[in-house]
Amino acid sequence: MEENDVLEKEMQNLIPEEERASAEYTEKNIQVLEGLEAVRKRPGMYIGTTSIDGLHHCVWEIVDNAIDESLAGYCDTIHVIINEDGSVTVKDNGRGIPVGIVEKTGKSAVETVYTILHAGGKFGEGGGYKVSGGLHGVGASVVNALSTWVEVIVHKDGGVYRIRFENGGHTAIPLERIGDCDDSGTIVTFMPDETIFQDTTTFNYITIRDRIRQMAFLNKGVRIITEDHRIDEKTEGVHPGAKDEFCFKGGVKEYVQYLNRNKVPLTEEIIYCEGKEQDIVVEIALQYNDTYNPTIYSFCNNIRTGDGGTHEEGFRMALTRVLNNYARQNKFLKDNDENYTQDDVLEGLTAIISIKHPNPQYEGQTKGKLGNSEVRKIVSGIFSQQLDRFLQENPNASKLIMGKVNLASNARLAAKKARETVRKGSGMELTSLPGKLADCASKDPSICELYIVEGDSAGGSAKNGRDRETQAILPLRGKILNVEKAQMKRVFENAEIGNLIIAIGGGYEKNGEHFEIDKIRYHKVVIMTDADVDGSHIRILLLTFFYRYMRPLIEQGYVYIAQPPLYKASRGNKDYYCYNDEQLEVLKRKLGPAAAARLKIQRYKGLGEMDASQLWETTMDPKQRKMIRVKMSDAIEADQIFDALMGERVEPRKDFIRENAKFVKNLDI
Repeated sequence: MEENDVLEKEMQNLIPEEERASAEYTEKNIQVLEGLEAVRKRPGMYIGTTSIDGLHHCVWEIVDNAIDESLAGYCDTIHVIINEDGSVTVKDNGRGIPVGIVEKTGKSAVETVYTILHAGGKFGEGGGYKVSGGLHGVGASVVNALSTWVEVIVHKDGGVYRIRFENGGHTAIPLERIGDCDDSGTIVTFMPDETIFQDTTTFNYITIRDRIRQMAFLNKGVRIITEDHRIDEKTEGVHPGAKDEFCFKGGVKEYVQYLNRNKVPLTEEIIYCEGKEQDIVVEIALQYNDTYNPTIYSFCNNIRTGDGGTHEEGFRMALTRVLNNYARQNKFLKDNDENYTQDDVLEGLTAIISIKHPNPQYEGQTKGKLGNSEVRKIVSGIFSQQLDRFLQENPNASKLIMGKVNLASNARLAAKKARETVRKGSGMELTSLPGKLADCASKDPSICELYIVEGDSAGGSAKNGRDRETQAILPLRGKILNVEKAQMKRVFENAEIGNLIIAIGGGYEKNGEHFEIDKIRYHKVVIMTDADVDGSHIRILLLTFFYRYMRPLIEQGYVYIAQPPLYKASRGNKDYYCYNDEQLEVLKRKLGPAAAARLKIQRYKGLGEMDASQLWETTMDPKQRKMIRVKMSDAIEADQIFDALMGERVEPRKDFIRENAKFVKNLDI
């Protein structure tokens, strides 16, 4: 038998017949998707997801186009409006999309931009933009493809023009002149398609407002207004009719000041560096504060590069090098002392790195990481020179900064000793599992679950009621350390944190940068605490630890919060479990007034009140349980929340309580 025949037979044995594709594979099997059909067929390739994040990504694409007009020097005011019908309008006073006929397509420029992928004025030489966020020219057309309808109105060259698209980007009303004007700009309104965004088509005003605020920080002097015109929609605590206006003349300096508003700055001065080389504009602002966790956000052409890139690498390298040189020159480091590490110089730092690049190279359409190799050297050179000048010219501020870095270095060296055993004085090796852990039999992480349970009583019930094949139980004794306010040495001396690190696997890393997600032992890490104030506190302490030291766990969706029932309602031999007040009321109506009056209702305050079978049935059985998956769509917002709720200052927590007290139900006091 020929080698190819053997291989084909082996493949047929590996793949069941019912799962195999048709044996016929000819030119008839080749599909050609015309126009915007490809976008509708695979929307995730263009906007990442069709969940609420992808829905808002459509807004960012249109806003980016308006911001690009600002970067080009032709726009200073932008409006972003959620309309009463749920559509979104983005209006700018830029040059207006061209309305003439594009020779290559035979269509107007507006129709070309909105119906043909990779059509636009952002492709370098001869284009209409020197710098732009919308590099690939697919933003407008993708939004059109994923909308029920889109209407574009252009003010240009004395005329007002309108075009309308429907049903995924088909031209319903061709471009027509509908009036005269003496201004310029573009007004885009789109209605997302509910057949694409099946989770929701309801925009969150707070999400839009916060992203727009960020845009205003990154583009100093540009005025951006957000409005919510909806009447009946719930808008996450913001009343319909909300309006916010942002304009920051200080740009990224004001951004750092805003991010540090809940912290105590180490120095009054915000270090600001700017420069231009090879048509690449660099802006950096930074300020140290009294916390232990760095807050570093990088941007290229106003696009948040959440995975960093060469501009962030250049910044980190330069910061470490310059501070080490300054420390040597000024005797903060003695001859025999080892150099400061990158972690040392980043502790307690808030920094914004923003570059404008005429030809950026990103990893994918979502632009998560900048790849231009030349940027590393340019950012490093500009930042090194100006940071060194600041240190030389501001000796008092420099002394405070070096004191902060020295403390971080000393704490790191102390933590290094604590890491060897993680649990101080126990002699426990990192390879031995904690004695309190009731592990599961399976070694396949994809099906294994770790329940982190509050208290030994609930831990005992969970151990007895679990599925021993796939569910592991780790009881917690008391509250773990608040890592937001603790140096690394104290973190690694904490017994409960040590147990968590060893049980989960994958190690630990400040801000999760080198956490080995492929080595974790469970793909579901479930926080199971009591439905009271202490349980909520333990939950937020655990989430803070995961966010700061195991961030990929949250980013990849491996962290869950168990939802035990709030009530047990009994009538005769029949028990009903209700997970909230609404379910209890539905049960009462369903049973009728007479039966409801005879219900014996127990409100659970602790998991320990349930026996093993009840805990399994209500909270741990995969067929019946309810769990909340912890998501992190915005690292900047997450940083701010953890800092406000778990940081040193009390005032931000007071403000949070005042703003959110009205939403609290079943407060346990």
